[in-house]
Amino acid sequence: MNGPVVVGVDGSPSSLAAVEVAAREAGLRGVGLRLVHAFGWPAAHIPPGGRLWEPSGGGVRELIDGTLAKAERRAHETAPDVAIMREIVVGEPVMVLEIESRTASLAVVGSRGLSRFGALLLGSTAGHLAAHAACPVIVVRGRPDPTGPVLLAVDDSPAARGAVEFAFAEAAAHGTNLVALHAWSTRSERAYDQPADPPFVTYDEDRLRDEEERVLAQALGGLRERYPDVAVDRRLVRGRIRHTLIEASADAGLVVAGARGRGGFAGLLLGSVSQALLHHAHCPVAVVRSGQE
Repeated sequence: MNGPVVVGVDGSPSSLAAVEVAAREAGLRGVGLRLVHAFGWPAAHIPPGGRLWEPSGGGVRELIDGTLAKAERRAHETAPDVAIMREIVVGEPVMVLEIESRTASLAVVGSRGLSRFGALLLGSTAGHLAAHAACPVIVVRGRPDPTGPVLLAVDDSPAARGAVEFAFAEAAAHGTNLVALHAWSTRSERAYDQPADPPFVTYDEDRLRDEEERVLAQALGGLRERYPDVAVDRRLVRGRIRHTLIEASADAGLVVAGARGRGGFAGLLLGSVSQALLHHAHCPVAVVRSGQE
């Protein structure tokens, strides 16, 4: 899809960091940048019968215009050649951005916005958008201005292909390496939720490792030829996937995961791995559902 990159803007430091990431992504894709401010009526404290742009609105128009102007300046400083559009939409942010994602090539949000629940690790808008967006989503979190390779969480779930393709495209666009990490254990469900190997179990570790090597190679199949300039560091790690990925994200510029892998419970839109990364990764997190690459 050649739609714009959409970024949620609310004036928070987290959203301004998201604007910078979104502007860079728009520049790399050669598409426009859409700054979207969702205006929720209940949160505005407008008197009954008051209108958004009238004096009874308490200077709401000026406040929102100022917020968007600041975001636009930040975006222009980051990517001067990107065409920037502003949009004010009446509605709750979670629904506004979900609708915006239907015509976007990428949606970007900060991990936490302006909320009375400031102590939350992940804001409701970011969590909802990662689960429901119609395009890939980048949630900006972790250390400021992260640098490093693209880190890909590899599994053999049917939905994982979109995340793999997105990760290769990001590494190529940014001119960086790709670290393809696959964690495994001797448990039948690999390393997603199990605490440790069960005691007194006999297994052929070499055979299991060979099988996991096959999973890793199969996941990357065909894409190394399509992206010959992307150097791929294949990492097969025996351990728990969530802990391993969070630890590895400390040296990454972006971590990419599918919305649902082998872990978690059927019916959930976000699997346990992607949820853990959205809460604890040390760098921005891209969540990609099947067919969104």
